[in-house]
Amino acid sequence: MQRYWGLNNMIKIKSQREIELMREAGRITKAALIAAGQAVRPGVSTREIDAIVRKTIEDAGAKPSFLNYRGFPGSACISVNSQVIHGIPSAKTRIKEGDIVKVDVGACYRGYHGDSAATYAAGEVAPEVRKLIEVTRQSFYEGIRYARKGLRISDISHAVQAYVEQNGFSVVRDYLGHGVGASLHEDPEVPNYGTPGRGPRLIPGMVIAVEPMVNQGDYHVRALDDGWTVITADNKLSAHYENTILITEGEPEILTAGEAI
Repeated sequence: MQRYWGLNNMIKIKSQREIELMREAGRITKAALIAAGQAVRPGVSTREIDAIVRKTIEDAGAKPSFLNYRGFPGSACISVNSQVIHGIPSAKTRIKEGDIVKVDVGACYRGYHGDSAATYAAGEVAPEVRKLIEVTRQSFYEGIRYARKGLRISDISHAVQAYVEQNGFSVVRDYLGHGVGASLHEDPEVPNYGTPGRGPRLIPGMVIAVEPMVNQGDYHVRALDDGWTVITADNKLSAHYENTILITEGEPEILTAGEAI
């Protein structure tokens, strides 16, 4: 593993062996996320979805990255409606018709992590809510158009922000994307907003998680007393989408590729 100093960040450049392990970690991560998404429906508890995530990951020979991470009690972060991120799975939280459910999953395979998230609708949702989900997802793809050798982290950040705001929503600023590797969170930080042309330069072998968190209203958020759950300050809805990507000599490679049906 090489190390690259980008401004104030020490960024770990992955070897081919590490990349292969991260491809498998990414495959398992996305399989667990897809299984979770297929379980999102009215009447199901977030604890039941968490159990599906854990079983899918462990059956594949990996470990849930989030379980006991800094004391987190679940295998997935499951956040409903105005909850932005880090929702704690609970048997008491049952999904209702019209809810939107954010599921964030990580799998650790032979010491390397994958990290991916998506937002799922439970039954029918209003057109403006569907738009929030779709804009959040598409903002990721707008961002990774700039995840190319020689460009900078903030080129991704600016593209995400511009697309989100053009569509009438706001990007969360207190929580960011990040590097991924032998640690779940590594340098560099990957904001979802900012001025282009700043931050570390992208070079092949960097692995980062790009994860737009998009609010229906204002971008401000606050943490609940449980020490984990983050909600919108104005109690409006929020959506989340994330993949782990590898910077290459050409197009970025999504290590957590695949979509739920």
